[in-house]
Amino acid sequence: MPSGLIALALGGFGIGLTEFLIAGLLPQVAAGLAVSEAAAGLLISGYALSVAVGAIALTAATSRLPRKWVLVGLVALFVVGNLLSALAPGYGVMLAGRIVAALCHGSFFGIGSLVARSLVPPERKSRAVAVMFAGLTVANVLGVPFGALVGERWGWRSAFWAVTAIGVLALAGIVALVPARAGSAPDGAHAAAPTGLREQFRAFRSGQVWLTLVATALSYGGMFGAFSYIAYTFTEVGGFSAGDVSWLLMVYGVGLVVGNVVGGRAADRDRDRALLYALAGLTVTLTAFGLLAGSAVASVVLVFLLGVTGFASVPGMITRVTDAAGGAALAASANVSASNVGNALGAWLGGLAIGAGLGYASPLYVGAGIALTSVLVMAVAARGTRRSAGLVDEPAHSV
Repeated sequence: MPSGLIALALGGFGIGLTEFLIAGLLPQVAAGLAVSEAAAGLLISGYALSVAVGAIALTAATSRLPRKWVLVGLVALFVVGNLLSALAPGYGVMLAGRIVAALCHGSFFGIGSLVARSLVPPERKSRAVAVMFAGLTVANVLGVPFGALVGERWGWRSAFWAVTAIGVLALAGIVALVPARAGSAPDGAHAAAPTGLREQFRAFRSGQVWLTLVATALSYGGMFGAFSYIAYTFTEVGGFSAGDVSWLLMVYGVGLVVGNVVGGRAADRDRDRALLYALAGLTVTLTAFGLLAGSAVASVVLVFLLGVTGFASVPGMITRVTDAAGGAALAASANVSASNVGNALGAWLGGLAIGAGLGYASPLYVGAGIALTSVLVMAVAARGTRRSAGLVDEPAHSV
């Protein structure tokens, strides 16, 4: 495995920790900064909004710069943001630190995916992207308990100091281990990746780019339509105690890690087929979860499968959208933004279902419906690709 991939994975791990650890620290942060729980909650929602904005804005602004050094700058921004959070004398600086750290998130994973796939042969490109995203999935498993544990023992600021140190290590690793021209042409599939802003926007004329972005948003919407309210499903439907939720979320996180690895390998063999299977699997898992949410044993199995099927499509979607866009970094970052739009959509629709009195299992069915829509969109996209390659027989016309 190229050492540059390890450096990228470390960066992904640090960025993932920044996103997730705050959930385990909110009570301490609220008390330490003398703000309400609602104001502390904006440290999470503000981060998510900044991810969606930064993914497009920073990728566009750095489109002509060498991708290695763009990654270095993004990780430096991440370090500064977490340093601000660690030192924050008040709520305003804390929120500013969260926003600064979030701005690098989408662009790092978008541009980093292009760099990752350029470090390996073409037949391993989705697996390379999966290695980079492995840091994010591991952070999902460890983020909340890490924040809670470190914050309880040494105070909430120490958690941000620890993430700052991880960022410095990732920064040094990328400088030392990622080749200078990595990502300039992703994997030999494209003679030269577009760098000009106008050229990159031109990539969005492709119907395949838009179909992939929509499928990405819907796949995340399906998963997060259910996951956003999964704690209530566990406690109010499954009969678990509030103390059980943390280890159940770790089971889900382990599923994310497995899905990332399996999805990357499967996408390198037959990408569109792998994506269709992953999305169909997510639909079936969510439906089964809705039906069996009252069973404790089934809930443990199904929350693991939710992680597996929910993340198995991620490496393939990233490589698919960048292939369709001719290697444009803006398309890769737009894919990250699409996932955040999907997260918000799924959470909103799931909340509407609960608010309508349909019960705490209803977000699972909402997620299944969104995921089924992603299967249909992906089927249209896959058929379009096969037709372009001459693999679909056109119907005969009588004359």
